[in-house]
Amino acid sequence: MRKILIILITALIASSCDDDVEPYVKPENGGTQAGETVHAHLRAKEIFDLINQYYKAGDLFRENYPAQSGDGTYSYLWPYDAVVSGASQLHILGYNVRYDDIVDGFEKYYRQSAHGNNIGAYGSSTNGSVGGGTRFYDDNGIVGINLIEAYHATQDARYIERASRIVPFLESGIDNHLGGALWWNEDHRYNPSAPDANKPTCSNGYATLFLLKYHEVCPEAEKADVLNFAAELYSWLRANLYDPDTKCYWNDKAANGTVNTRLWTYNAAVMIQNGIRLYEITGNSQYLDEAKTTAQGAYDYFVRTRNGILAYTDHDPWFNTKLLRAYIDLDPYDEKAKNYIATYFNFINNGYDKARTAIGFFYEDWTGGSQGRYYSLLMQGAVVESYGALAIYREESIN
Repeated sequence: MRKILIILITALIASSCDDDVEPYVKPENGGTQAGETVHAHLRAKEIFDLINQYYKAGDLFRENYPAQSGDGTYSYLWPYDAVVSGASQLHILGYNVRYDDIVDGFEKYYRQSAHGNNIGAYGSSTNGSVGGGTRFYDDNGIVGINLIEAYHATQDARYIERASRIVPFLESGIDNHLGGALWWNEDHRYNPSAPDANKPTCSNGYATLFLLKYHEVCPEAEKADVLNFAAELYSWLRANLYDPDTKCYWNDKAANGTVNTRLWTYNAAVMIQNGIRLYEITGNSQYLDEAKTTAQGAYDYFVRTRNGILAYTDHDPWFNTKLLRAYIDLDPYDEKAKNYIATYFNFINNGYDKARTAIGFFYEDWTGGSQGRYYSLLMQGAVVESYGALAIYREESIN
């Protein structure tokens, strides 16, 4: 009876989807067969279609499937960004995923003011029409990165204009406490005495990456200021949060000056990307050398044999996805990157074979050791972006 009920529910959800969304059919062979050629683009599209079947909420998406206690009607901005990032890769590959509509969904998280100022930015939540919640500086940097990527993918100048609005918001987040730099979010900017107030690698690193990407397309009159802003943030991170032992970056510096020495893959990732772009813009090879050093340091620190597979961390796959993107960016400059990427490809394919639910969603842990937060939209969006980025890197054709 339970099996029949699952089939009926699946069919009902599939029938309510957009016409371009394909119903999920679980592979009959149960996974990759010996000698089989893995097509990363097919696996990216497979999980993207599953997301559309089970997470769709009008024009937006739900936070979790199955729903978890306390869920709102729509996901937070961070998981929505993960969907946009995955859709971007599929669009670049040539799939019709209604990419413009998905990118336009960001505007439903936009709020014009907070804390008594009229500087617009993207909020952490939405009621389906306008943004609400806290405005995080890392969220806004990441949205800006996606907007620039959308411009390059579509040549639609609207995305440059939307990205330009993020710059003054980031500028407003700087103060002289701890020698400059951005707080984690706007609430901390206006209340630095909050218990968890800090200036983290994520906010400053992703703001830097956004600014360097925006520098490529912004008006000539803005370029010098944008580059200086990015370089200042990069310098602050090197001086305050670089770990000389692992060559990675600590998580944050608290308002009282205490450093949280936790290391995450995405913090190393963004600083690799920033070093590459600063080198490309300035020609200063020191930036590229720093990127290469952190790339090797991150691989040495994070990659371990876990549950029988050489793996990146067995949790938070969105963070690992960002490290993959950094290694792909590094590939033209560092032969070692090919090995970093090959390890990742084997790792995600292990997840495809051994770490999925009966529906087909990935576990949080791609080694297959535990399901973790498999229900989170963020976890599934990371799979789509990873496989999509790998497909582009491998120059796969969808035809």
